[in-house]
Amino acid sequence: MSSKSRITSHVHNPTERGIFGANSSTDQRIINDHDVLLRKIDACRELGQSIVMTSGSFDLAHIGHARYLEVAKSHGDILVVGVDSDAKVRKRKGDTRPVVPEGERQELLAHLKSVDLVTIKHPDEPRWGLIKRIRPDTLIVTEETYDTDTLEQLAELCGRVVRLSPQARTSTSAKIRHLEITWGANIKEPVETLLRDGGVSEALIAKVSRYLTRDYEPEK
Repeated sequence: MSSKSRITSHVHNPTERGIFGANSSTDQRIINDHDVLLRKIDACRELGQSIVMTSGSFDLAHIGHARYLEVAKSHGDILVVGVDSDAKVRKRKGDTRPVVPEGERQELLAHLKSVDLVTIKHPDEPRWGLIKRIRPDTLIVTEETYDTDTLEQLAELCGRVVRLSPQARTSTSAKIRHLEITWGANIKEPVETLLRDGGVSEALIAKVSRYLTRDYEPEK
């Protein structure tokens, strides 16, 4: 056998088993048309599979997200994850979020072993609209998301509601703040030098320095 015959290019062969296959099969797992999603969920139920659902932003995915989804999957057979759209995240968390666009956030989740189906959630959808349509056997929520009265209302829409505590000590917001502070600290000295060379007052330089290290409160 020649050396050339042992060197080939990778050819992607998507599994024919869809969400039940060993491959990620993102084209089969990411379904943003909710009518199509419901048909696939109904087919899973016909096979005797129980449906677990959870949702969130999953921006800058970290180990806490992965652990959370793995625990969620342990409560049933098919895990459906609703991912907040970019517009929905901006509405909740401000114009600087999300850091990662919705398509990438969905695909990353679809590659996780614990996740079976991924769909998008838009800000104009009715409250709990996706939950009402799917009516999961188990709904997974984080401890701090809903109060007791709200949890009881949600329990009317599904088989049961399971609250999970944070699965890691980190969070996306904490990671973003760490990046901001680190970046600010790295440029603080060069910026101070430039400002001094430009004749800027020490009082203003101090304000800029505090802002760069996120230790700044605007004057009221």
